[in-house]
Amino acid sequence: MSQLRYYAYADHGVHLQEINSYHQAVRVGDRIECSGQGGWNCTSGEMKKDLYEEIDQAFENVDRNLKDAGGEGWSQVFRVNSYHTDMSNEALGHMVKNLRKWMPNHQPLLTCVGVAKLAQEDMRIEIEVSAYVGT
Repeated sequence: MSQLRYYAYADHGVHLQEINSYHQAVRVGDRIECSGQGGWNCTSGEMKKDLYEEIDQAFENVDRNLKDAGGEGWSQVFRVNSYHTDMSNEALGHMVKNLRKWMPNHQPLLTCVGVAKLAQEDMRIEIEVSAYVGT
């Protein structure tokens, strides 16, 4: 089995590791697996107030997380699992807009799940991804 290498990006990623005892990403072999990313500011941890801005920020945080773990970002993502407290057509449409923005050259596997609540009190979206980075 490949050696596991764990990552927690600076500031809020390290803060979450310290208080909740988990990493933001793990690299195993030719893959990066990412913990769910919310729409928080990566420095302060403050959550975006506007839902669309929160979705946008969650996508940016996934990109940062992948790059911190040595990946190239969204271009290597093959699976996206997302969890939503708002499953409206507008919210999901904004999700699709971001999928097209961040992955213009491919379409990943996707699962979107509606949930009553997420880990942080004011969190409305969480995105976890799997990426193939090669050897």
